[in-house]
Amino acid sequence: TSSKNLTSRCDELESLRKRGCDKIENPHGSQRILKNKAVTNRKKGAEKLRPEDITQIQPQKLSLNLRAGEPQNIILRFKRAEDYPIDLYYLMDLSYSMKDDLENVKNLGTSLMKEMSKITSDFRIGFGSFVEKTVMPYISTTPAKLLNPCTGDQNCTSPFSYKNVLKLTSNGQQFNSLVGQQQISGNLDSPEGGFDAIMQVAVCGDHIGWRNVTRLLVFSTDAGFHFAGDGKLGGIVLPNDGKCHLENNVYTMSHYYDYPSIAHLVQKLSENNIQTIFAVTEEFQPVYKELQNLIPKSAVGTLSANSSNVINLIVDAYNSLSSEVILENSKLPEGVTITYQSRCKNGVVNEGENGRKCSNISIGDEVSFNINITAQGCPKQGKPESIKIKPLGFTEEVEILLNFICECECHKHGIKNSDMCHNGNGTFECGACRCNKGRVGRQCECRKDEVSTEDLDKNCRKDNGTDICSNNGECVCGTCECKKRDNPEERYSGKFCECDNFNCDRSNNKLCGGHGRCECRVCICDANYTGSACDCSLDTSTCLASNKQICNGRGNCECGTCRCTDPKFQGPTCEICPTCPGVCTEHKSCVQCRAFGTGEKKDTCERDCSYFNLIKVKDRDKLPQPVQAFPLMHCKERDANDCWFYYTYAVNNTEKEVHVVDALECPAGPDIIPIVAGVVTGIVLIGLALLLIWKLLMIIHDRREFAKFEKEKMNAKWDTGENPIYKSAVTTVINPKYEGK
Repeated sequence: TSSKNLTSRCDELESLRKRGCDKIENPHGSQRILKNKAVTNRKKGAEKLRPEDITQIQPQKLSLNLRAGEPQNIILRFKRAEDYPIDLYYLMDLSYSMKDDLENVKNLGTSLMKEMSKITSDFRIGFGSFVEKTVMPYISTTPAKLLNPCTGDQNCTSPFSYKNVLKLTSNGQQFNSLVGQQQISGNLDSPEGGFDAIMQVAVCGDHIGWRNVTRLLVFSTDAGFHFAGDGKLGGIVLPNDGKCHLENNVYTMSHYYDYPSIAHLVQKLSENNIQTIFAVTEEFQPVYKELQNLIPKSAVGTLSANSSNVINLIVDAYNSLSSEVILENSKLPEGVTITYQSRCKNGVVNEGENGRKCSNISIGDEVSFNINITAQGCPKQGKPESIKIKPLGFTEEVEILLNFICECECHKHGIKNSDMCHNGNGTFECGACRCNKGRVGRQCECRKDEVSTEDLDKNCRKDNGTDICSNNGECVCGTCECKKRDNPEERYSGKFCECDNFNCDRSNNKLCGGHGRCECRVCICDANYTGSACDCSLDTSTCLASNKQICNGRGNCECGTCRCTDPKFQGPTCEICPTCPGVCTEHKSCVQCRAFGTGEKKDTCERDCSYFNLIKVKDRDKLPQPVQAFPLMHCKERDANDCWFYYTYAVNNTEKEVHVVDALECPAGPDIIPIVAGVVTGIVLIGLALLLIWKLLMIIHDRREFAKFEKEKMNAKWDTGENPIYKSAVTTVINPKYEGK
């Protein structure tokens, strides 16, 4: 209670103390162990214990007092007891396709007894069989087929849904004898009615003879299964009721109730702590593997064509099932949550859904589970509740009683009709009045029929406004009673409910940036923070550059961040200058190795050159151009092969970006063929030109000589008569016979 402020009685502990509260009730949750029997340390061959005297989980019963939002942690220990009793019920498909399997199962009792004696000294075995619902179209209902559903000269027994042949017994010879008397039967369709049989085995505990020990159900078949809804084919529409309907050890309601659903089977198998082993042929392995994923604590084994490997299959499946413990809890009350953390073998710790289980547990190994139970608020009735936690497939369970702390201790010591509540009009408890029926007000000073008068409402209006209690409360006897928020940490306050502690400015989606508290819609910042949302840090250590100067001497530190005054410089401490001389040379080697895998740093590229984001472009036109938003440097560098490459370097909001043209620009090498062709062509052309010139000169020379000769000939003075010794080379001969015709 506080004399200074009667408006906010519930608050954080420190806030209440600051306001001067001198009597503070702050109840905490608690727990009490009611039953804590130690886990059994028992060796095989030791004194035989009754199943109910064996303990594998500790403690067995607790009581928790839960305060809203405050988790209570409990630790459960689990230890696999050695020589723990086992009940095994063998449920077999006796349709015609399992004829050869039946022969091998006839000697299963004594053989399995011998093998299981290596695991436990207390083993019991039972046997049941199933075929199909005894209605069309699952079986033929003709009189002859009802007597003998098999074809030819095969002698088969009448079809049936499920038959409990042998109650659980420790007599292996009795098992062999009764199973040896069984005959095969038959049906029409391929899927069998095994789900009906499983349901009856699960719920007919007295008929089967289940004890509170490890319960194993071996389901042996070479076919698929019918499930809920398939009964419509035979005109059966009533859903399975999940109850026992055995008369003379035969299921009598198969024609009346539909097959059970998978979820219904899971529920009943879990309720009765039965672990299922599906022994099925290779062909149906995928189907039953999917079924295994839906049924907790179940296993699937591959059955040979004639069931000759069934003993090894059962032993392997049992070892697999018993080496894993999975905790499950009953339905939780509204507003109660539970989380698990498992501490398994070899120090393995699992959380979340995996926190419910531990695997690879051997006999004698001990594991533990940390369980947190939290109430988010008080249940509507406020009455105690209980939940149960148990390991799947085991009969033991832990009972947890839940009591909810919904009131302070001082409520129990209230003074009825106290004078402190306006002449006895209420009960004075926890420093305040709880008014009698028909009375309201802090001291119960008003009657309900007079609380809305205009005179009283004036006292609830701020600055003579129109809003009563700022629309955040009710005016009761001239005093504002502020509204309660769904979130108990959010409150209205003030004389007119004008203040609250949740409508202040936010930063990074946090009230007052997470660095202050909200008082009357204004942030009161912690030390070293300022601003309307306490988002401005006064710490300058984040602004120190490598030279120990604030912002490298080229900017101002504002709210823990450098604001650079020189536009050339940028970065968190104003040390980056992307347009300064030498930038291109500085980053040349890293751009080479990142873009082309060459250069001086190609061997240390990953270590030395991951400080920028590399973006490749097709050509120089695609490189970014300088903009005012952030400086950018265009670079042109040459590599060892005299090839040019082009890139830009920029710092965009502290992110260093390099855009590089992904193709090198290299000088083209000489093309030999055109050069040789050109040289040859040139030589030929020059030769022809010289020949032409020579020919032209010769023609000119000959013409000159001829002209000179002609001139001299004209000027010659010698005689031009015939040479006397000249004789003509022409001889004319006349044919004497020629007559001129």
